[in-house]
Amino acid sequence: MLGLRRAAAALLPLRAGAPAAAAMSTLLVSQPRYAWLRELGLQEENPGVYNGRWGGGGQVVTTYCPANNQPIASVRQASLEDYEETVKKAKEAWKVWADIPAPKRGEIVRQIGDALRQKIKVLGSLVSLEMGKIFVEGVGEVQEYVDVCDYAVGLSRMIGGPILPSERPGHALIEQWNPVGLVGIITAFNFPVAVYGWNSAIAMICGNACLWKGAPTTSLISVAVTKIIAKVLEDNKVPGAICSLVCGGADIGTAMARDERMDLLSFTGSTKVGKQVALMVQERFGRSLLELGGNNAIIVFEDADLNLVIPSALFAAVGTAGQRCTTARRLFLHESVHDEVVAKLAKAYAQVRIGDPWDSDTLYGPLHTKEAVKMFLDAVEQAKQQGGSVVYGGKVIDRPGNYVEPTIVTGLPHNAPIVHTETFAPILYVLKFKEEEEVFAWNNEVKQGLSSSIFTKDLGRIFRWLGPKGSDCGIVNVNIPTSGAEIGGAFGGEKHTGGGRESGSDSWKLYMRRSTCTINYSKDLPLAQGIKFQ
Repeated sequence: MLGLRRAAAALLPLRAGAPAAAAMSTLLVSQPRYAWLRELGLQEENPGVYNGRWGGGGQVVTTYCPANNQPIASVRQASLEDYEETVKKAKEAWKVWADIPAPKRGEIVRQIGDALRQKIKVLGSLVSLEMGKIFVEGVGEVQEYVDVCDYAVGLSRMIGGPILPSERPGHALIEQWNPVGLVGIITAFNFPVAVYGWNSAIAMICGNACLWKGAPTTSLISVAVTKIIAKVLEDNKVPGAICSLVCGGADIGTAMARDERMDLLSFTGSTKVGKQVALMVQERFGRSLLELGGNNAIIVFEDADLNLVIPSALFAAVGTAGQRCTTARRLFLHESVHDEVVAKLAKAYAQVRIGDPWDSDTLYGPLHTKEAVKMFLDAVEQAKQQGGSVVYGGKVIDRPGNYVEPTIVTGLPHNAPIVHTETFAPILYVLKFKEEEEVFAWNNEVKQGLSSSIFTKDLGRIFRWLGPKGSDCGIVNVNIPTSGAEIGGAFGGEKHTGGGRESGSDSWKLYMRRSTCTINYSKDLPLAQGIKFQ
């Protein structure tokens, strides 16, 4: 997730304007067409701090619709004083939350999921409006949070450690898992709902309080989601600060990274910023969960089913306008199928329906910001300078908003500098290979290690791909795209992707601390390893 990746917004300076630059009458929230925003409790100016009550004494930030660059509404960000107050309230709220039995915590998380279900279409519409992804993806993102809530409910009755055999008679050896305390969650613009859901739903059933800082460019989504959660917490008569919100920029993100009261910091963003976060957290011997860059590859062998390859590559490269951390950026084609796949893929690209993201017929919307458009153009130019040929796209689309053409580039070597650079835009580098061994090595030669996929019918090759000399990524697929992960598996990657895991499998362990406990229920005191100390 380099270039303009999914959380350049997390600690970097925010893209914003004061309401003076966008008169109230010009805000979309004030126009009848967007009256549905009121259903989410949004106004012209919205408080961006929640800790049991709403407030905010920091900068006022206006967010913009990527499809037309018109101002939507504004959010008053957190000041450092707001942050300090919110951390204190979140720590106090944790004392109440930790005493509630896990299954009862799960019941409250279930209610959060139900509340999101009731608002799924209107909240999905806000994701389309403020982030820019198409409506079905916006709704799908809210559905992902709902699904994680459902998963967390079951998990709330299952988390725990084993009872281990003790070598000493009259002794019990057990693992005890307890919540870490306060979990800071810094999320990104490209998944402004789901990533918070992955973290918060699991963290909550584990017994933690959460403090959320979303991307400044999607602050309205952060406010709307928090309003839904706050109502559930209020109805259950538990402290609202269990799910606190501090909208803000680099100052708030840095404060979270350096704060020893932050027992775990989950950061989703670029490798560049993630490295800064990791160093600040490690300097205080804190815990971090990092979801960073991805330079993901699809490998197509000579025996691949091209009826699967073409739609998979199209979705993986073009979905969310190339702004997923799991977006396919490299497509390795066996030399025997290279020309056929490129021709078919270019034809498929030409059929992609481009339009307003909230129109149900649209498959491809805008990039999130004007800066992203510039990064797209710079990357296309670098690809040309390094020997690449643009066989489809490569230009800005002449219409309002931040629209660019989905782009296919061929003819570059596998190790070209631009190929090894993650540009957060819909650019697919198509590369030719001959042998399995070389292309597996090429898949692994980039610094990131998030997602990867091969297309083949060879059973031996499949298991070599899954094995120790195969893909070095955290997500290793066969005959499906690199993107579109399910919530039941652990999501995350290796190397410069950060090593963190969120959502399913045993990711819950990252939100808890483990104690190994030995209990002597006898009247004797035998020592381990047979030691005699008399």
